[in-house]
Amino acid sequence: MSDLKGRVLAGKVLVEVQAAEEKTLSGIIIPDSAKEKPLQGTVVAVGGAKKDEVMEVKVGDVVLFGKYGGTELSINGVDYLLLSQTDVLYIL
Repeated sequence: MSDLKGRVLAGKVLVEVQAAEEKTLSGIIIPDSAKEKPLQGTVVAVGGAKKDEVMEVKVGDVVLFGKYGGTELSINGVDYLLLSQTDVLYIL
């Protein structure tokens, strides 16, 4: 997290996406072609609040987001998702 250079703009949230499940609960291994896109991640950077909007998400929060939300980024070999705060559905 500390090796990230740059900053996140207002109203945006940078999330480190959690890896997809490799096995089902019963022990069946899931091939890459059948894996679902992860919908959960940890917030690593937060931009400032937009005008007339409170920034409710903070660094370290675990969040749930929509399947097609955000922009996928790879920074230093780590996969991130850049979301608008409005794309965050739930904070765990």
